Amino acid sequence: MLRGLFVTGTDTGAGKTVASAALMLHVRQFAQVRYWKPIETGIEENDDTAAVRELAACSDDEIRSEGIRLKRPLSPHLAARLSGQPITNEKLEKMASALGSGANWVIEGAGGVSVPINDSCLIIDWIEQLGLPVLVAARTRLGTINHTLLTLDALRNRGLQVAGVVMSGEPNRENRYAIEHYGKTAVFGEIPVLSPLTNETLARWVREEFDRSNGLREFFAG
Repeated sequence: MLRGLFVTGTDTGAGKTVASAALMLHVRQFAQVRYWKPIETGIEENDDTAAVRELAACSDDEIRSEGIRLKRPLSPHLAARLSGQPITNEKLEKMASALGSGANWVIEGAGGVSVPINDSCLIIDWIEQLGLPVLVAARTRLGTINHTLLTLDALRNRGLQVAGVVMSGEPNRENRYAIEHYGKTAVFGEIPVLSPLTNETLARWVREEFDRSNGLREFFAG
């Protein structure tokens, strides 16, 4: 059985990568942890694995770099089809089985939970296969309440455990309260616009603001 969290988003650009880096910085204080992004599109423009490596100052042992890497910045199913490299369910199963059961993982998804991987599999199916609890990355701005509650409902309707939410953007107390109240979940922090966004600025925010209740610790083996 895997330990750790799957980081999904309410949609593309909701802050999954920065949230994943923050989670790496946080968990490293009490447990060994590894990061993996199994599927990434638009790899020539944005390398999320490289971003997490830099922002969380990860060692080589803390990063699993292998995965499906596609050039076009499109949904995985379309990027794979156009590249002539379809993502089969067998390939996904093989990647999952290679993880073993001895490590803590922060696994970052691609887009949101209903993003298609192939003709029969969505990101939420992949999460279900891995069996990890889910941390949802959401924006703080207008529209986030609807997007976040829909994501939480989709996860729970599949019987998946929701660990909570991490928000990104200008702090918005009312949106945070609405997500916690109507979504019946915890918001573990609001990552502000950090300028510059570096290991130092993110690490400082993590130390001062992230998961003050220490509620995420239960998902990782010390």
